[in-house]
Amino acid sequence: MSYLNEIFYWLSLAIFILLALQAAYLLLFALAGCIRRLSPPGDALKQGSFAIYIPSYKEDAVIVDTAIAALTLNYPQDKRHIVVIADSLQQETLERLRLLPIQVVEVQFEKSTKAKALNMAMQQTENDYDYALILDADNVCKEDFLHRMNDALVSGYQVVQGQRVAKNTDTGFAYLDALSEGINNHIFRKGHRALGLSCAIIGSGVALDFSLFKEIMPEITAVGGFDKEMELRLLRKRIKFEYAERAIVYDEKIAKQGNFENQRRRWLSAQVHYMQRYLIDGFVQLGKGNVDFFDKVIQTLLLPRVLMLGITGMLFLLSLIPGAGLPVVYWFGLCVATYAAVMISVPRRYVNKQLLTAILNLPLAFFSMFKLLFKLKGANKTFIHTPHGEPNSVG
Repeated sequence: MSYLNEIFYWLSLAIFILLALQAAYLLLFALAGCIRRLSPPGDALKQGSFAIYIPSYKEDAVIVDTAIAALTLNYPQDKRHIVVIADSLQQETLERLRLLPIQVVEVQFEKSTKAKALNMAMQQTENDYDYALILDADNVCKEDFLHRMNDALVSGYQVVQGQRVAKNTDTGFAYLDALSEGINNHIFRKGHRALGLSCAIIGSGVALDFSLFKEIMPEITAVGGFDKEMELRLLRKRIKFEYAERAIVYDEKIAKQGNFENQRRRWLSAQVHYMQRYLIDGFVQLGKGNVDFFDKVIQTLLLPRVLMLGITGMLFLLSLIPGAGLPVVYWFGLCVATYAAVMISVPRRYVNKQLLTAILNLPLAFFSMFKLLFKLKGANKTFIHTPHGEPNSVG
């Protein structure tokens, strides 16, 4: 029995170390995210031109409103060019789009991907612009969005991520999605920039130097995880990413459980794919001094926070059983660090009654995410579309 106890002890210690490293990572950047940074000063006299790309796959419910909203942005009309990439849109939608002063690029692929759509649109962009901005079909930017992005770009950064904020939080899953995005903004954007590392970029609300965009896009062939492949390829070139916190873009959050699970399945599959693909190279690049690239690879090893919260909580409860591996104090400390990192990162606007409901629903969210771990096979080889503009369900 003592031999089995010793094996269990060392196994518990190994699990504890792995989870403690992740908790320390999250807590470090959560605390760093509390450091206030000044926005890039920019140059009010220099206004770069933007090519604004909006891929739209079967997004008939929202794409016309999104295009109209893009036209109303407070920025000189001659310095912005809006390109809607129409993939499998209805004829009526196409006709409405063509009435607007925008470029409509119709595409059709055997297997649609965001990368293919952007590459096709880039090839049909006649003029050169200073910057390329990528938006999702449901994104609505704050009026001064382009000015804020321009300030960061003219200050010397080639890649700038705006702050995505939830457009809707009216259902349980929409609120959870919004909360997750807000925590990501705090840890992986504010926290990382506070410590001098590149922020994480997302698939929308991100702008690149146009020449860099033309250079990097043909290299990207991702089916899922378009933003992760772009991140890793750019960071390998030692390009620093800035976070324009005051450049607000509103993003529609998933309202239904089925769509929520499909989205997370796609994200998890992409994470595992790029972890397997770049793990060794991450350590090679670290040896060459490319800390940003290594940090991004490390992020592919992190458990989703809902799983981390559930696992650490369960391990703490199990440690209360006499003789169950490491002393209780280890698991209690791990729980405190994990939950503190998450709670510190919750944006103030989400501290309300819905937050309490979300906390009470954590066990359900945990098991929902946990079962997705067994459904990842093939998910990164198939385009999983998450529709927007659907009627919300109660939940």
